[in-house]
Amino acid sequence: MVSPTQRRRLPASPFNAARDAIPPDEVFAVGDRVAHDRHGLGRIVSVCGTVAVDADFGSGTRRVSTPTAKMHKL
Repeated sequence: MVSPTQRRRLPASPFNAARDAIPPDEVFAVGDRVAHDRHGLGRIVSVCGTVAVDADFGSGTRRVSTPTAKMHKL
């Protein structure tokens, strides 16, 4: 019998996959052209790992946390 503190792991369960094995939505690099839902068209100026990117949208530079559904590569 399985105790309440131990849970059975099903081998075919999608929840067993490691978080690092799941690829990120989009990976941005310096110089990439992007479209943001609120700020419009811009270009990536700097990348802060997988946490955030700085993008120049013409009216100013904005820091956008990643991953985000509001910004896409062109």
